[in-house]
Amino acid sequence: MMSNPLPPQFIILLGGLLIPFLKGKARLVYMLALPAFAFFNYLSLEEGIYWTSSFMNFELVFGRVDKISLIFINVFIIVTAIAVIYNSHVKERLEHFSGFLYAGSAMGVILAGDLITFFVFWELLTVGAAFLILVRKSATSMGAALRYLLVHVLGGLILLAGIILHINETGSAAFTAIGLDSVASYLIFFGFGVNCAWPILHSWLSDSYPESTVGGIVFMATFTTKAAIYALMRGFPGEPSLIWIGVGMATFPIFYAVIENDLRRVLAYSLINQVGFMVVGIGIGTGLSMNGSAAHVYSDILFKGLLFMSVGAVMHQTGGKAKATELGGLFRCMPFTGVCCIIGAASISAFPLFSGFVSKSIIMTAAAEGHHAIVWLALLFASAGVFHHAGIKIPFFVFFSHDSGIRVKEAPMNMRIAMGITAVACIAIGIFPNQTIYPLLPFDAPAYHPYTFAHIMAQSLLLLFSALAFTLLLTGGIYPAEIRSVNIDSDWFYRKGGKWAYILFDRTLNSLNAVAHKLLIAGTVSKLCQIAKEGPAYILTALLTPIWELSGTPPDQREKLRENLNENIQNGVFPIGITACLSVVLLGILFFF
Repeated sequence: MMSNPLPPQFIILLGGLLIPFLKGKARLVYMLALPAFAFFNYLSLEEGIYWTSSFMNFELVFGRVDKISLIFINVFIIVTAIAVIYNSHVKERLEHFSGFLYAGSAMGVILAGDLITFFVFWELLTVGAAFLILVRKSATSMGAALRYLLVHVLGGLILLAGIILHINETGSAAFTAIGLDSVASYLIFFGFGVNCAWPILHSWLSDSYPESTVGGIVFMATFTTKAAIYALMRGFPGEPSLIWIGVGMATFPIFYAVIENDLRRVLAYSLINQVGFMVVGIGIGTGLSMNGSAAHVYSDILFKGLLFMSVGAVMHQTGGKAKATELGGLFRCMPFTGVCCIIGAASISAFPLFSGFVSKSIIMTAAAEGHHAIVWLALLFASAGVFHHAGIKIPFFVFFSHDSGIRVKEAPMNMRIAMGITAVACIAIGIFPNQTIYPLLPFDAPAYHPYTFAHIMAQSLLLLFSALAFTLLLTGGIYPAEIRSVNIDSDWFYRKGGKWAYILFDRTLNSLNAVAHKLLIAGTVSKLCQIAKEGPAYILTALLTPIWELSGTPPDQREKLRENLNENIQNGVFPIGITACLSVVLLGILFFF
């Protein structure tokens, strides 16, 4: 073991700063070296506290290493390396830098041992993700990035308020189990929920992820929601409300995904669906269910990344086409990508011998053993639904279905390598869970054996009947047609609400501002300025007129004297006598008061 291993998050973050200054093969080699070096240091980590610092009487912990953080760091580094390979053809330096900023921030969240450090890296996640959307440089991506920032800045402010209150109540910034027992804990809970894409709060994900770059979405599908799962796992294990939040996440996106035409948006809804399973596992709170959530995080990052990479490769080769109505029959010209997509679809659908089968079933088993019958039935429905919208719909409408007439070359070699590595990982985890993913699981629980006869038969029958239902619905003309449409989601409220709020403020606050301007600026202030400007001349004229009359000054000369006096005062020039007189008066006032 290394005596002083380096923090993986700083290897990625600080190393990423040099990416914009490198070109060509040197940049690619360097970007591959960073996750390799980070993984080498990860292998050297032993459980304990690393890299601490003091700040305002609080101990900042940049490296809380235990089994929970280790499994997340493991898969985060792996997917960073895969994303680098997948994006190696990209020339835009900002995109590469943004990916490393995003990945390093996510690792910082995982290793943070205190709430202050956690919050700093949590907010950096938002910056990295927003850049990955902005770098696409389209009108829709600009709008999506702005909405992403607004939603997550609001969530971050709520989280910060909760953290401040929590530290004030407890006197400690340590990030341990929090529980829902105070206003602070509810604010923190809600702040985590925004990034987790809870129901109603979820639409930032389906709105922004499809607007990312082809390769950027591989990063985005990995870090934000999974960092939120980690935060819930740390802060609110066994919180019962998470069970029903997770059930909602697992079920409602199915209906959107079935009718959605944009395939990257289908996968975005599918991502929410899979995160719902993880949230349910955390809510149940047993060692088995928590292990199921951790295992499914690992599996989901890989198979969801594989699906996004497959659709991204199609987009790259077809000039940006990602809608089911635009695609079809591509298997003949992109067979490798098609096979990888099918592997990803089989994994997310939990086919035996694929990764989803050995991770999702742990959560299902924990729900059954905990006598959560309704929850188990809801997750069963969600499992069948995900096979429909991701397991069948994505590969069917892209690579089979009708012939769209599109003839393109297979994806570039770097994309195929990245997809091939991920596909092999999905199969390896599915076939050899005891040698791959299960040894990484962090919680104490009885050994889980996925390949029992009952489990294999039950899952196979579920998939068989789901496929039969899809076939009957499709051939019977009942299955929702793939049409060019825009589906309304909960983001409609803040999109329209924002416009209505602007109109309301424009007609109320701006009207009040106009009245205030008329009364104060154009009225009172203007009069005061006029008095300040003309007052001295008026006062001096009133004082000097009797003196001019007593001295026998003719009227026409008195008028000329008044004009000269006004002119001199306007120019700030006073006769010596008047200046001396005013000085004596001022000194007298100062003397007596």
